[in-house]
Amino acid sequence: MTIDHGRVVVLYGGESAEREVSLKSGEAVVAALQRQGVAPIAFDPAEGGLAGLEALAPDRVFIALHGRGGEDGTMQGALELLGVPYTGSGVLASALGMDKQRSKLVWQAMGLPTPECVMLSEQADWDAVVERLGLPLIVKPVHEGSTLGITIVESAEALAAAYRDAARYDARVMAERFVRGAEYTVSVLGDVALPAIRVEVPGGFYDYEAKYLSDETCYHLPCGLSEDDERKLADLCLEAFAAIGCQGWGRVDVMGDDQGRFWLLEVNTVPGMTDHSLVPQAAAHAGIDFDSLVMRILDTADRCDG
Repeated sequence: MTIDHGRVVVLYGGESAEREVSLKSGEAVVAALQRQGVAPIAFDPAEGGLAGLEALAPDRVFIALHGRGGEDGTMQGALELLGVPYTGSGVLASALGMDKQRSKLVWQAMGLPTPECVMLSEQADWDAVVERLGLPLIVKPVHEGSTLGITIVESAEALAAAYRDAARYDARVMAERFVRGAEYTVSVLGDVALPAIRVEVPGGFYDYEAKYLSDETCYHLPCGLSEDDERKLADLCLEAFAAIGCQGWGRVDVMGDDQGRFWLLEVNTVPGMTDHSLVPQAAAHAGIDFDSLVMRILDTADRCDG
């Protein structure tokens, strides 16, 4: 049975630091929808604003905006007020998912494993931070994605500079205990965890260049875990996803340490949909091609419930 999706608008671009990635995601989504017989309208809020979006009178919105202004609950709230169904998580889950520190507080309250963190400021006692978290440690902006502003800190002397770098992206900056081991990402589609991907970077750090530009980053599918361990990882990520209140689709990033324990890093409520992105790779391994994935995500835009 063919579903009439009505007037579909794809939101992409925006004004966040992840604008360029969002433009690529949106272009890929638009092309997929066109191949599936949907006539989407691509709309960049940075150019037309909310008034321009409202003038398009969409029946459904596919959100391909990454970062602040699109992934943090603000656009979701605007669409709620307009009464327009949209893809992905609602207002609260989007806001929580964008806030790495508060995501951790939720997970900690539920007894889910996540590396300890400390909030930083210009007046922070750097030696005390190192004493509490150990070295190396990670410094990152609380509200930024695509590993923008993230630094692996090897010494107390380097901590202040790492803080200042992260503060260029966000007023709230955190230091996080470093977990040495393998990096995994688990995509969620509906209430199902897709096959886990193990990310291997020759330089050892999965930064912006490794994510979007490098051809040397290795994505291991299958991830190399035993069947039992991959099931445990999937269950943990589904629990973490639900704890934040996420819906529809998303991705959970996890570190595995040398003792076989998994540590939750963050949840992404609007993951990338570029040719380097992880959700499409996981879906393909599960037998879901890109066009089918896009259509299944679009079909999540059947509610407007915050």
